[in-house]
Amino acid sequence: MIGEAVILAGGRGERMQGVLPGIPKPMAPVRGKPFLEYLLSFLRRNGIHKVILSVGYHHNQIRAYFGTRTCDLDIVYAREKEPLGTGGGLMNAMRYVTGRQTFVLNGDSYFDIDLGKFYEFASLKGAEVCIALAYVSSSGRYGTVEMDANQRITGFREKNKSAAPGYINAGIYIMDRSFAGHTAERKSFSLEKEYFEQHFRDTLMFGFQADAYFIDIGVPEDYRKAQDEFKRFEY
Repeated sequence: MIGEAVILAGGRGERMQGVLPGIPKPMAPVRGKPFLEYLLSFLRRNGIHKVILSVGYHHNQIRAYFGTRTCDLDIVYAREKEPLGTGGGLMNAMRYVTGRQTFVLNGDSYFDIDLGKFYEFASLKGAEVCIALAYVSSSGRYGTVEMDANQRITGFREKNKSAAPGYINAGIYIMDRSFAGHTAERKSFSLEKEYFEQHFRDTLMFGFQADAYFIDIGVPEDYRKAQDEFKRFEY
């Protein structure tokens, strides 16, 4: 089992600035606690002992709140000196990862899966990249992930206005260090658009389907919804 995780928490959150001006999106308060605190608690419950926070926008707020140890987790900060995107931020954080693989989480979404089962699935498949997938009744906001019968990813369908159901990227990954070989020449890039969508054909990339609670607080409507739904995660 992997004992480390990277949380991508460096973005500005343009769509949320009207609701949370000057606050990094992972620090958005949900029922009196930063959203990021729920992610850290989730990782602790799943056996993680070290978290690398990829930070950028107002990183000082995150560091001041969490310090170097919280929720029984050791916290390491990988600071972006300039915006690097999700891919560049992960590359910057990988220097603090000691193992061959690491869990990676988006700092603005929550998918309440069993990381042990996720890891077992990725290991069984020999995955270089494994993406946790949530089933949603309306996929238009996200775009969907397509797979073959062996659950190897075969494509990504773009976002559109369709309300069709489907499996979406839920923002939790298992990443092998080998991904750096595809991105060594890039500094700032999107992990989703410029790595996943461009390299699924030449990478052993699989999708792990799970029936679990999912929310993405990246838009004001779902952020407000989290205030009620996160009653289940009070501790």
